[in-house]
Amino acid sequence: MSNAVLYDGTRCIGCRACSVACKSWNRNPDDPEEKVSVEGGIQGKAFLSDKTFTFMRFREVGEGDDFKWAFCKIQCMHCLHPACEGACPVGALKRDEETGAVVYDDGRCFGCRYCMVACPFGVPTFQWDEPLPWIRKCTFCSGRLDGGLKPACVTACPTGALQLGEREELIAEAHARINASNGKYVDHVYGEKEAGGTSWLYISPVPFEELGLPIVGEEAPTENPHIAMRTLPYYAGGVVVLMAGFYWLTKRKQKLSQAGDHQGEKEEVTK
Repeated sequence: MSNAVLYDGTRCIGCRACSVACKSWNRNPDDPEEKVSVEGGIQGKAFLSDKTFTFMRFREVGEGDDFKWAFCKIQCMHCLHPACEGACPVGALKRDEETGAVVYDDGRCFGCRYCMVACPFGVPTFQWDEPLPWIRKCTFCSGRLDGGLKPACVTACPTGALQLGEREELIAEAHARINASNGKYVDHVYGEKEAGGTSWLYISPVPFEELGLPIVGEEAPTENPHIAMRTLPYYAGGVVVLMAGFYWLTKRKQKLSQAGDHQGEKEEVTK
């Protein structure tokens, strides 16, 4: 049993309250590319970054009298069997079985970015502009979940398009809405089986590929390591060893430096 969120595309109005709440809670700075403008259109920035953990995708659907806007919230899917976890050689990404969140440990990461290559949804991003960069992505507000609170985006949604609950119960709710809708929804719950199942689930009035969601098989990448690692270069093993060596040397230098500082402090005290 674990948490999940159900996104209902028929209830979403594209207000971006979820994006604003995410920025605020994670203290991520504003990004000029996200602003609505004549050049950028009402969509604004349409990709995840180290400063943007979620965004609202806008799609024009239909023509003439059938024209309408369709919306889709994009963020980490928090897979049940994360490909990023399987690809990480140092265990910097782990799924929390209680909260359902795939959490990142920057103390372990040495920046190989294999998680970025392995993720079937293209989620993890890198702090390219930072001298000591980390991987950045949606955290599922794991700290809030631990404290019995809803994720910031779910709390901010004014229309109930985002619903937090137990995964199996939300899947049942999603199918119930589809069956009772008289064709209002596509007859599929995206995330129920994709990539072995995800903690973010979608139901929509338009095909998911029209929303820009990738077509992903049902096999969980981590159940077959070759799937999680097949896109990595053949020299990956050597790179891992090399990067691990750099990581070890860096940590050792830090420890020696700290030990020297402590020794100096001890000598000052004993004078």
